[in-house]
Amino acid sequence: MQFTVITLFPEIIESYLSISVLKRARKKQLIRFRVFNIRDFTRDRHKTVDDAPYGGGAGMVFKIDPIVRAVESALRKKKGKKSKVIILSAKGRQFDQKMAVRFVKQHDHLILISGRYEGIDERVKKILKADEVSIGPYVMTDGDVGVMAIISAVGRLIPGVIRLESLTEESHWEGLMKSQANTKKILEYPHYTRPEIYVYKGKTYRVPKILLSGDHARIAEWRKKHITSP
Repeated sequence: MQFTVITLFPEIIESYLSISVLKRARKKQLIRFRVFNIRDFTRDRHKTVDDAPYGGGAGMVFKIDPIVRAVESALRKKKGKKSKVIILSAKGRQFDQKMAVRFVKQHDHLILISGRYEGIDERVKKILKADEVSIGPYVMTDGDVGVMAIISAVGRLIPGVIRLESLTEESHWEGLMKSQANTKKILEYPHYTRPEIYVYKGKTYRVPKILLSGDHARIAEWRKKHITSP
């Protein structure tokens, strides 16, 4: 299994991967890791990765281009792999053991994008056909903890990483195929930032016009309508 992590702080991820079970799995080449710094894929001399949100509001939003370019680089080096792009997001589907098992069975390359600030421009999800995933019904300062949680949960299911007995004796194993009760989540509306128009492979991705209107009442109503459920 290959994990590619796209983050603003590679040292956080590298530190986690350098100890304990994952360190041993890495040494045995049971799991392979690459960590990309988003700033390395910017085009301006200031290495800008974020901008103010269209429609107003607090905080900043991750720009499209650096993330798309980072993912393209990850996919280019892993042609033929069954890759899956995952965005860590507070409004994503809640991660659970069944999802971890599905990732192991259906994919051999997970690309994990660590969110930060107020979120990531919504067009990134569409362009990359990515899944949004949350590790719980709460909001954190960043997505790096979520990335590490997914790597831990998925990595331990890879044959040879831990003893089989440790898997079969754990509480999640028998309930893996059972339905899980829905949990309430803290959800968000889609975020957008500059550029207003982004062209990718001949297709144009635009910011919704309502967010450019300056009409805060209508913007608030639009955001309310576009809060997503998992």
